[in-house]
Amino acid sequence: MEKRYNPQEAEPKWMKHWEKKKTYAFDADDTKKKIYSIDTPPPTVSGKMHMGHAFGNSQQDFVARFKRMQGFNVLQPFGTDDNGLPTQLLIERLKKVRAKDVPRKEFVKLCLKTLKEELRPSYTQDWKKLGISCDFDVSYTTINEHCQRISQWSFLDLVKKKKAYRQKAPVIICPRCRTSIAQVELEDKELTSMLNYIKAEMKSGEFLIFATTRPEVIFGNVGMSLHEDGNYVKASKGDETWVMSKEAAETFKEEWGLSKISKPFKGKTLVGKEVTIPIIDRKQKITHDEITKTDFGTGFVYYCTYGGVDCIEWMERHPDAEVIDVMDTSGRYNEKAEKYEGMTSEEARPKVLEELDQSGFLIKKEKIKHAVNVHERCGTEIEYVRETQWFIKVLDDKKAWMKRGKELTWHPHHMVNRYNNWVEGLRWDWNISRQIYFGVPFPVWYCECGEILYAKVKDLPVDPTEDKPPACPKCKSKNATPEKDIINTWATSSLTPTIVTELFKDKPVYNKLKEPWDLRPQGHDIISFWLFNTVVKSHLHYDQLPWKNAFINGWMLDPKGKKMSKSKGNIIEPQGVIEKYSADALRYMAASSKLGEDLPYQEKDVITGNKTTIKLWNASKFVLMHLEKYKKGKHELRLVDKWALTKLHKLIKFSTEQFEDHGFARAKLETDTFFWKMFCDNYLEIVKDRLYNEDNWKKEERKAAQYTLYELLLNVLKLFAPIMPFITEEIYHAYFKEHERKESIHLTSWPEYNKDVVDEEAEKVCDVLMQVVEAVRKAKSEKQMSMKADVKQLFISADIKEKQFEQIRRELETTLNATEIIFKQGTFSVDVKL
Repeated sequence: MEKRYNPQEAEPKWMKHWEKKKTYAFDADDTKKKIYSIDTPPPTVSGKMHMGHAFGNSQQDFVARFKRMQGFNVLQPFGTDDNGLPTQLLIERLKKVRAKDVPRKEFVKLCLKTLKEELRPSYTQDWKKLGISCDFDVSYTTINEHCQRISQWSFLDLVKKKKAYRQKAPVIICPRCRTSIAQVELEDKELTSMLNYIKAEMKSGEFLIFATTRPEVIFGNVGMSLHEDGNYVKASKGDETWVMSKEAAETFKEEWGLSKISKPFKGKTLVGKEVTIPIIDRKQKITHDEITKTDFGTGFVYYCTYGGVDCIEWMERHPDAEVIDVMDTSGRYNEKAEKYEGMTSEEARPKVLEELDQSGFLIKKEKIKHAVNVHERCGTEIEYVRETQWFIKVLDDKKAWMKRGKELTWHPHHMVNRYNNWVEGLRWDWNISRQIYFGVPFPVWYCECGEILYAKVKDLPVDPTEDKPPACPKCKSKNATPEKDIINTWATSSLTPTIVTELFKDKPVYNKLKEPWDLRPQGHDIISFWLFNTVVKSHLHYDQLPWKNAFINGWMLDPKGKKMSKSKGNIIEPQGVIEKYSADALRYMAASSKLGEDLPYQEKDVITGNKTTIKLWNASKFVLMHLEKYKKGKHELRLVDKWALTKLHKLIKFSTEQFEDHGFARAKLETDTFFWKMFCDNYLEIVKDRLYNEDNWKKEERKAAQYTLYELLLNVLKLFAPIMPFITEEIYHAYFKEHERKESIHLTSWPEYNKDVVDEEAEKVCDVLMQVVEAVRKAKSEKQMSMKADVKQLFISADIKEKQFEQIRRELETTLNATEIIFKQGTFSVDVKL
């Protein structure tokens, strides 16, 4: 072994070695070996791995490596999610081109070329550098022909089962990305806005007062509602009479100078009365609506198509209201907005307010902060418009989704609450149409006669904008318009178990892989995205769970506990950490957090991992130096050897239980403590005399020490191997490969707990030994003496028998350089004379 371990040389070496030897290959021909299948997250191709990837994928890989050492045929594929809006935006930015400005076919070709030649190779290499033990030959990209075929098959199957449908309905759009998006793609963002108080004249000449943050959608106004059981009043404002809730009059009496406030009357007396909406001069009849609150705002709410989700729900409760579409998926107002045509909401809002003010209808503007929905991809406030889109039914199966959530085993268990909350909060069917240029096309054409034409499964994948449509079964016409929308990328990535399984359709393991897989590892932030949607697809297609277990990791945060973000400038890139320290050190840090918990990045944790690799190297050098001529075999052990092996097997039992329950953080902590304290600080110091001074010990006693060292070091390496794969492989090949006869430490067997090795008496007696050693070390340290300094006399009292003490006397003499040791049975105490 070299004097120093150099991870910058070792890690690339082993990365190439594993690839060449196919160390982590899944054996698709082996039907006897038990399969452990992992539905690995296909990362979005964004240029390079980020710290969140490094954190979550390391934790996932701990499981894969542990299961492989347990003898499982591990299927851990590697895919990339590279279709849809994220890729389109990335290519537009990298190539300085806008998709809408070039022919679609040309833009798709540019995307595919850039992905293949520039992005995917280096991106995949980042995962290999981290030591992820995927079988990189079992790979897919969500835009390749294989995935497009499965995605389009899924769509056609759901149409056949009447679970996918096309309808003109309200959808969520992102004005910036100019496409519809799904509920799962929203996030809340607190923004400063204006609550605007506006008056509208009633037929009686009185003025109804309402408040809104969305005055610009007034052109889509469809109704004005109150609560029929609420208390309302009339108040004088100069020569005008204003109508509002009793609570609003009390709140604004002084500010607005209200006088002659009438006695309260019920809102039902106003139901059916006519009011004229300002600017647009549209007449509306006042209606009752159950969600209107008189203690909020003014007790009146105006509704538009579509100012927000409240407006959509109001429309459902008032089916007689006429829809007025004022915006399309471009996020700009149409001709119904009159002079505001072509503007966005942001552009139209101040101009509409100015017009209301000049017309005398604007009473007050009040600055407020409120949570609004934004597109998680770009942070833009979303809009609601009515468009003809494709949907998957999810709202009518809520009970099924809740049942599936209960059937799934969650790690950690409390993450099921996030899933349940999502299902309970569902408001929409799943909109899978996207108005973008790059992605999986819908296999659909529309005939002139109104018939929808679907591609045949045998012809998939198809691109309706390029391929000829089938003849219409209704009118026999071959003239049909292709669907230009793209299938949402989540509708494809929610098929990952099927995508991988179908790669093995001609292999013996195929039928086994059609059963629920073993594990889905992923972040807690996409439970509503990827996990839920995969459960939906598996249930609708196969009437089963996609996997048995959900493994939910947390986030890697910045050192201050904030989410890392490019816009905030607090990104820490794993590539730099690996270059400065090592992949093992980074993985060590990832193992410091319990599953599901967020972990603030602390460089000191990486430094600790780096120190551990150095210590492993140095301790191994020492041990292997003394094992050069050792031949494996069992020997007559001294009590201290039995003690060390007892501690080891208790650690093996604990670590195995923890890894089985994904408690890698506790397993790592205990292995760490064992290695640093028990192995390095204690046992190595105790056996040094047996190793160096052969003439002072029996030959069998030295062999016993060698046997114990062999067992301790090999098993410590194995326990560390899932977390730190490179350093453990390096040390294994330096000595143990020749004896264990396995090509890699990662293909050796996981350590097995042997209760017959556990010697409680040895543990009790040698724990006393270590108490004495610690006491003497402390005494020497307090006097600033060398640990090698002689001990003239040592008086020991301990709760063990004299016969037991005699079995550790020699270790005390050699370890502590003690000239005279006096022992008596009793309460523990140590008196040291130096």
